[in-house]
Amino acid sequence: MEKIGIFCSASNKIDAVYFEKARELGTWLGRQGKTLVYGGSNQGLMECLAKAVKEQGGRVFGVVPTKLEEKGRVSKWVDVVFHTCNLSDRKDTMVDESDVLVALPGGVGTLDEIFHVMAAASIGYHSKKVIFYNINGYYDALLSILDGLEAAHFARCPMRHYMVASTFEELVALLDS
Repeated sequence: MEKIGIFCSASNKIDAVYFEKARELGTWLGRQGKTLVYGGSNQGLMECLAKAVKEQGGRVFGVVPTKLEEKGRVSKWVDVVFHTCNLSDRKDTMVDESDVLVALPGGVGTLDEIFHVMAAASIGYHSKKVIFYNINGYYDALLSILDGLEAAHFARCPMRHYMVASTFEELVALLDS
């Protein structure tokens, strides 16, 4: 897996632990010579991650919707920019350009992205791994809901296309496998 797609927060107001973990992941990606595929923003975890990847020699692909460009929120750390018309195109491009997709903590946008990817996998559009990086139990409640969907047979098939990493070591093991 060389191109790692990552969904995450663009907020600068979140707890420092999330920035620390994003920086740790970005540093690892850069040192491993991986390519980050992400939303291209110069805000929050997105910027933190891209900067760490670049500082360690990795490549950064930014998938940037028009509205982000219009607002001047494109990261300076991006090597390649994929211009998209809207958020739907952004999600599809990220799936197409990534070998695996990881959800760091984020808000509604991150949830929209990860659900889009999971829904596409559930009906066969791709078979890429989806990993929740469950920093400090951030996704515990959501993962419980997903387990409930499967238990109540609302999921068409077992939801095996997603995995959970609660520690950096678990995440690296999943990315290396």
